[in-house]
Amino acid sequence: MYRYDNHDFALVRERVAQFRDQVARWQSGELTDEEFRPLRLQNGLYVQRHAPMLRIAVPYAMLSSAQLRALAHVARTWDKGYGHFTTRHNIQFNWPRIEDCPDILEYLANVEMHAIQTSGNCIRNVTTDQFAGVAPDEIIDPRPLAEILRQWSTFHPEFAFLPRKFKIAISGTREDRALTWFHDVGLHLNLDATGEPGFRVIVGGGLGRTPIRGEVVRENLPWQHILTYLEAILRVYNLHGRRDNAYKARIKILVQALGVEEFARQVEAEWAHLKDGPATLTREEYDRVKAHFGAPAYRSLPPEDAGFAARKADDPAFARWVARCVHGHKVAGYAAVTLSLKAPGQAPGDITATQMEAAARLADEFSFGEARSSHEQNLILADVEQGRLHALWLAARELGLATPSVGLLTDMICCPGGDFCDLANAKSIPIANAIQERFQDLDYLFDLGDLDLNISGCMNACGHHHVGHIGILGVDKNDAEFYQITLGGRQGSQARTGKVIGPSFAAAAVPDAVEKIIGVYLAHRHPDETFLDTFDRIGVEPFKNKVYEDRAHGRAKTATTEQPA
Repeated sequence: MYRYDNHDFALVRERVAQFRDQVARWQSGELTDEEFRPLRLQNGLYVQRHAPMLRIAVPYAMLSSAQLRALAHVARTWDKGYGHFTTRHNIQFNWPRIEDCPDILEYLANVEMHAIQTSGNCIRNVTTDQFAGVAPDEIIDPRPLAEILRQWSTFHPEFAFLPRKFKIAISGTREDRALTWFHDVGLHLNLDATGEPGFRVIVGGGLGRTPIRGEVVRENLPWQHILTYLEAILRVYNLHGRRDNAYKARIKILVQALGVEEFARQVEAEWAHLKDGPATLTREEYDRVKAHFGAPAYRSLPPEDAGFAARKADDPAFARWVARCVHGHKVAGYAAVTLSLKAPGQAPGDITATQMEAAARLADEFSFGEARSSHEQNLILADVEQGRLHALWLAARELGLATPSVGLLTDMICCPGGDFCDLANAKSIPIANAIQERFQDLDYLFDLGDLDLNISGCMNACGHHHVGHIGILGVDKNDAEFYQITLGGRQGSQARTGKVIGPSFAAAAVPDAVEKIIGVYLAHRHPDETFLDTFDRIGVEPFKNKVYEDRAHGRAKTATTEQPA
């Protein structure tokens, strides 16, 4: 992974010193709350419903074991003993005191971590595939270019005050696992006819209040021009993006207002002034950054370890874990492993300080001292020998990190919701816990197969509910918490948003509604069909009819009793 040089360390430490001074001036009354607000947001510090929240950047998902241990220390020393991984790789601490945050950031700077640009109207953390560098379907490792984008965008003076926050995702695989179609800019790495890397550039995607799938503005941009082309996109956005209405300020609204053809024309016109300029990438610079992402010291191993195959045959519980939590690897004899943060009764994405330290030990012992966070809110060990998977499983199971539900119904994406967030209309975590409790039977979950359930506490869609096969959105209804359900959303190369099935449900009714949805799927599915296969074949109406049958019967009964004699 990328390691800081002297310039990086100096920049991050200077930022901490600036923030320490700003906090001191706020405490003394020299800065008002309103004056302090943009300064704290620039350092990832929010004020939430019950306490401040500090968001720490995890660029393109990479974490060293030393960083995990440092995060555990932060959780124990300055928080309540846990953190929360978000859908954009970052980790959040929900209970720090504002006056302690400079100390936290100074401590994290020692392990090459910061909170820079994790908030505010700027270019946020660049995200990518959690299996980057090891995925069997990878065309190009996106991490060097993600790091180049990070360095370019950090403190870029022209883009420090955009109309709204700006998010970039990059994918280098055949199957998109980075949700690129729903980012302000999505980048698909590919090879051109000569074997040189190039980008498909997607602009104007996003979830939130107005979910929109992005549109392609350039099909094959040579890699050398990625910074200048992104700069052209951002200049057009900076020029035309609305600052008078936060709900219409994202680039997706601008692309829709101008039309993608006109937007692309303006970008090309702006790029004509930037192309081949000083920001054009050189091979030397690319190779300098790429050197940080060289392959670890893999051993030469057979494609499948004989002991691994025997263990699966002898131990059904281990085989079940392998089926859901172990993933393919481009190097023979190795596998990537998901450490699940979705144990029953645990808020999805939460991780205790003890688990962080344990994950650090597992990373050191089994995966060259590195881990990754995923936008599904789990942890990944990317480089595990097949012959050591059973030992890893035993260790992870003892730590509550081996729930064999990855990709299943209870592997939910869930935002913190109304328990923490000021913006939320409703709580998310109790809904997640209620669904986990209802669907505890692993045999049943395995029979259901791949099924994404995503929960957001408000229209900001931090829980990605729009792209869940089943999506749940918290809404405010006469000062009461209700939940709207969507079906048929999906990530990947065929990404699209789900369809709202009808009126919202009270919290207590949500598990019943989910159970009815699953019942329709089981009643209609063909052999080997997934939930999405069945949904695409039969449409939304059978699900809607089943979920609302009690309401329909109630209306019919009322209508009958009101008929004149």
